[in-house]
Amino acid sequence: MRIALITPAAAHTRNGNRNTATRWAAFLREAGHRVAVMQHWNCGDADVLIALHARRSHDSIARYAERFSDRPLVVVLTGTDLYRDLPGDAHAQGSLAAATRLVVLQDAALDAIDAIAPAFRSKTRVIYQSARAIERSPPLQSCFEIVVNGHLRMEKDPFRAAAAAAHLPPESRIRITHVGRALTAETEADAHAWVAREPRYRWRGELPHSRALRVLARSRAMVISSRMEGGANVVSEALTIGVPVIASDVSGNIGMLGRDYPGYYAVGDERALARVLARTERDSGFYAVLEASCRARAALVTPERERAALESLIAEVTPGRA
Repeated sequence: MRIALITPAAAHTRNGNRNTATRWAAFLREAGHRVAVMQHWNCGDADVLIALHARRSHDSIARYAERFSDRPLVVVLTGTDLYRDLPGDAHAQGSLAAATRLVVLQDAALDAIDAIAPAFRSKTRVIYQSARAIERSPPLQSCFEIVVNGHLRMEKDPFRAAAAAAHLPPESRIRITHVGRALTAETEADAHAWVAREPRYRWRGELPHSRALRVLARSRAMVISSRMEGGANVVSEALTIGVPVIASDVSGNIGMLGRDYPGYYAVGDERALARVLARTERDSGFYAVLEASCRARAALVTPERERAALESLIAEVTPGRA
């Protein structure tokens, strides 16, 4: 079957949308489909169109729906779709209406669909993003290393961990290692300013994915400080490796880690984050609970589970043909 897979992220980027598109294309090709990954639909013939991002991929979605109104069209909703653009953006709304199926990346996103567009709840499916397992590495002995893994975007609240570092006890051995690309000159300048201001903070910039995973694998914990999140690849990676996660209490993180997960802090509150970081360092019992809770969620993010969910989706929208 011919599948067009649309992602607004350029081929050279390493953000979540491009990672998802690359991984899904591999799964679908393994299942025997012919998959073309592109930023914009090129008007070529396709039996199914899968588009990541309701607003940013709207043009491709609308053109495909007009030309092939009888063919299945799957729209994957991102965090900015769910928690910013809907319900006020007409393009995002139009993409939802055109879709044969909607996909969200964690269970809590279904609550957002119920609140924003309840008529579309019945055509929404959940597919957790997966990560391949790598072994956890021995941690650095020179410090208690905490990793932040994400590009410097407003939605990620990228410097919240750096701000929290100033509120740690003087005796704390915590060091923040931030891996991620600055997307603007302004955020790059901000990163350098934080490095100069906060001795516990290190910004490594963008690293090749394999190196970023090695940094994550040696860390004591990972912070995901997002203001909005659809279902982060980096959380899947941390769960798979077995690295505890400290997360802002936004819906996308709750959907990945569970409502009762003990490692949340109030989004945007660096003092609250500092308290969780300090407890993670000094309280071995709390740390063990975080580890166990993350291990319990790891089964949600295996490649086998994601592949099966994707194949089931394709079979559902193409009965008798997949």
